Amino acid sequence: MFIGHDLGTGSDKAVLVDATGRLLAEASASYPLDRPSPHRAEQDPEHWWRAVAEATRALLKIASVSPEAIRGVGFAGQMLALVPMDASGTPTRKALSWLDARAEVEARRLTRRLGGERVVSLLAGGSPSAKDLLPKMAWIAHHEPDIFAGTRAFGDATSYLVARATGRVCIDPTAAGGTGIFDVKRRRWSRWLARLADFDLSKMPEVVECASVAGELNAKAASELDLAPGTKVAMGMADIPAAAVGAGASAPGQAHLYLGTSAWIGVTHHAPRAMPRTGIAAVPAAALGTSLSIGEMETAGACRAWAKALLGVDEDELDRLASEAKPASDGLLFAPHLFGERAPYSDAALRGAFVGLSLEHGRPELARAVLEGVALNLRGIFDAMSSLGDLAPQLRVVGGGARSDTWLAILADVLGTRLTRMKRPELAGAVGVALTAAVAVGALPDMKAISGKLAVDRDFDPTEGSRAAYDGALARLTALRPALSRDARTHA
Repeated sequence: MFIGHDLGTGSDKAVLVDATGRLLAEASASYPLDRPSPHRAEQDPEHWWRAVAEATRALLKIASVSPEAIRGVGFAGQMLALVPMDASGTPTRKALSWLDARAEVEARRLTRRLGGERVVSLLAGGSPSAKDLLPKMAWIAHHEPDIFAGTRAFGDATSYLVARATGRVCIDPTAAGGTGIFDVKRRRWSRWLARLADFDLSKMPEVVECASVAGELNAKAASELDLAPGTKVAMGMADIPAAAVGAGASAPGQAHLYLGTSAWIGVTHHAPRAMPRTGIAAVPAAALGTSLSIGEMETAGACRAWAKALLGVDEDELDRLASEAKPASDGLLFAPHLFGERAPYSDAALRGAFVGLSLEHGRPELARAVLEGVALNLRGIFDAMSSLGDLAPQLRVVGGGARSDTWLAILADVLGTRLTRMKRPELAGAVGVALTAAVAVGALPDMKAISGKLAVDRDFDPTEGSRAAYDGALARLTALRPALSRDARTHA
C-alpha cells in the first residue's frame, strides 16, 4: 500500500491506495493562508507538516492497517510556493505562496538586466512576473538579507516535505522547472541562465527525479506520522504534474483540466513548448523524456467560493441558480481576475468586474456569469494551447470543481471540446503521486503503467447553439483587459 499527499493552498488531501490503484482510504486536513497585505500571501510550512501528519494518521485508522503495511509515501506540493531552507531543511522564514505578488520591483529589475521588455519579449516572449520564483528570491535577498544569507537552499512545498520526512534537501525537476534557471530539456540547473539572472546556483538544492526514492522516513518523522522508520519516500513532484499523472494525461498529446482554487490546462509533449506572451510555461513532466505545457489562471474555485459567499448559497444552490440562466448570462459578463492573472496574459495587477449589469439581471445571471467567466478565461488558454499542436480532442478533468455537473457542461460549451471527468476528481493529484511512489519502490514497472490503474466517471460534450454567444463574450472579456489592470490605471 502507498500513501499520496496533495498539498494544496488550503488543505492537504491524502489517499491510501494499493498498486492496482484501488482507493482504500482518504483524509484531509486544512491550514490557513496568511494575507499580511494586499500583494502578499504566506504560509507556515509547519502547518503543512501538521496537516500531513494528521491526514496520515487518519488514513491508517480508517483503513485499519499497520504502519509496516505502507511501502512508500509520495508528496505533491503546490507549484511555485517558495520555501527558503537551511542545510537541515528547516525553513528560514515563512513560505511565499504561489499567490504572492510582492516582487514586482524585482521582476522589473530582472527584465531590465536581461535587456528590457522589448529584448525579453523577442527572446522569451514575455517578462518575469512578480509571482515567479526568481523575483521572489531576489526580493528576499534585497529586503531580508540576513534570511537570504542563512538560506542554504530555495525549495518548494514538496522539497520541504521531503526534507522534513528524510532529512535530505532536494528538489524534483517539475518544481525546478518553475524557477527560470533550469534547463527543462536536460533536466538540470542551467549555469548560463543563472549567470544571466545574476543568481548563485549554490543556493539551489540537488535535483532528484520524481519517480526515484529520495530517502527513508527518519525516526522523528516516522513517529509524527505514525509510520515505520525506514519507509521509502519518493521524491514526488509539484501538484500540477501530479494532477496530469492522476488524470491519466501524462503521455505526449494528452491534456488535462484542473479545477481547484486556481485552474489550469496542461498538455504533455515530448519536448518543451511554451508561449510566454500568453503566460503558458513549459516545465519537465513527471516522466523522463516528457515536458508539460501549463496555462494557469489564478482564481477559479476561488471565484466560485467568492460567488457563494456573495449570494449566500451553498454548492448545490449555486449550480441550481446558474442552470436557470441562459447561456452567456443574458449579456452579463464576469471578469474572473480576483487576484491578478497568469494566463492567457500575465498581469499581477489585473482585477475582476461584472460588466453589463442591468435591472433585468438577478441571482441566476450573477451565478452563471461567474462560472462562465472562469470558463471564458480557460478558453483563452485552451485556444493558445491548441496552437502548440499535438492536442488530443478531449480534456481529462480533475480537481474539486470537477464535481459540478453544471460547471463542466458550461466548460464543454465554452471550450467546444469533450471533457472526461475522472472518478473522484478531487483526489487525482494525491492518487497520482501515491502511484508514483509505487513506481519508485518497484511495485509498478514505470510511469506509463499508472494510466491503466485509473478510472473515468463520465463525459461532457458541447451542445449545439451556444458557440457564437460564447465567442462574443470571449471577445468582450479580452477587450476589457487593459481597463481592468491596476497598472494601466496607475500609469494612465
